[in-house]
Amino acid sequence: MANDKTRTDTGGQSASTIDLRRVAERGKSLELKGAFTPPPGDPVSHFGAGFAKVMASNVYLAGLPLEFAAEHVGYFTAPYEDRKHVVSMAADDNRREVKVQLDNGVTRTAQILGSQGAVATPLGGDNVFFEPSEVIPAPRDQKQCLWPDEVQAPRSEDLREVLDLAFEPQSMTTAFVVTHKGRIIAERYRPGIEMNTPLESWSMGKSLTATMLGRLMHDGEYDLWQPAPIPEWQSSADTRASIRIADIMRMSSGLRFRAMQDPDYKPSTGYPDHLYVYTGGVDAFRFCAGLEQQWPADTVGRYRNCDPVLANYLIRLAVEARGDDYHSFPQRDLFDRLGIETMVLETDPYGNFLTQGYEFGSARDWARLGNLYLNDGIWDDERLLPEGWCDFVATRAPAWVADGRPIYGGFFWINGDGSLPIPKDTYFMAGAGLQRTFIIPSHDLCVVRLGHYSGMTNGTASLKRALAKLMAIID
Repeated sequence: MANDKTRTDTGGQSASTIDLRRVAERGKSLELKGAFTPPPGDPVSHFGAGFAKVMASNVYLAGLPLEFAAEHVGYFTAPYEDRKHVVSMAADDNRREVKVQLDNGVTRTAQILGSQGAVATPLGGDNVFFEPSEVIPAPRDQKQCLWPDEVQAPRSEDLREVLDLAFEPQSMTTAFVVTHKGRIIAERYRPGIEMNTPLESWSMGKSLTATMLGRLMHDGEYDLWQPAPIPEWQSSADTRASIRIADIMRMSSGLRFRAMQDPDYKPSTGYPDHLYVYTGGVDAFRFCAGLEQQWPADTVGRYRNCDPVLANYLIRLAVEARGDDYHSFPQRDLFDRLGIETMVLETDPYGNFLTQGYEFGSARDWARLGNLYLNDGIWDDERLLPEGWCDFVATRAPAWVADGRPIYGGFFWINGDGSLPIPKDTYFMAGAGLQRTFIIPSHDLCVVRLGHYSGMTNGTASLKRALAKLMAIID
């Protein structure tokens, strides 16, 4: 039996340090007129789409056995307690798809579609609304390899102890990689997982979204402080036209969107928008672009998937406006430059990247991305991200500070309250199920931890012990 049935993720901050009532009251006092409208559809059917998707991804991308995956992964869009609705499930290896029959009589299907990973077929249909494609990574050159092509043993007994702590029983840690000054100094994998195995990474993809947007800004496609050119907002009478790209990246757009992480969230109010953008079978970009404002931008900080979805919308608009292929853009413009070969970015049925959380990658490839940030956005003597970009994403968002939560930057979390046993200059990518990539500039250190969702509670404690030990031995 899985030992943690939680679907939420706080980015590592201790709940005891947050006065959620005060945060909720402040938001209420600043709220504009309007009310939430629950997204359409049956929550059980939405759950089935999420479950089929995470099963297909984990079976055909990560190589997990179906029954093991059903017990241990994907609790976010497919909460463990809701798996009581599953009557049967089956994997078809020839079609690389998973079908899930539900107790409401509905069957949901998800299938691997080219390099776009697993996509859940819309309810009542058997097809998607884009043409899948295959994107082959370019061969790495010697400089891009960075590290030997074998698992690196810890360089000392102290580092071996760090790994032992990270892999304590019941933590369900799948991968742990530590780089110091650009070199791997400790690395370990769970049995059955290899160093090139792509694993579910969840909201670490938000930081990847930031990086793709940063690439476009480096090319002059956007400016961080400009009003976001979302087509649906371009009217002089539309107050959303003043929302800046920086506000979106800081999770401070102010759009009305229900998320489980809201301090006043109540499940009784209906299926949350935060999950619907994954499971609703809709054009997620258009859905989020149609949201009204709940607060003026840059006044209230809320962890809501509408903002990274809209950042991805901006990415697609810019890439296609300059005549480039959208689905190959991440690999060609970013991953090939870093030597990243395992990343799979998944989409909605309309081919829109859902990298607010639907992406898979190996621990080593997340470490490559972390090292790009340690190097201030420079790789192989070439600047890939704008000057000042790393400082921006690692700076506490003003609206979050005003809420009394100095823990969020620009699609990166920040150890701003010191709740983690690592320096306060740390900023990090965080995903549900305790997926983490820590960037610690003061020590030129990157730590990646990936794991199965069922071990999140035990894994949190073991990760903190491993980090504390690591900091005690690193200069």
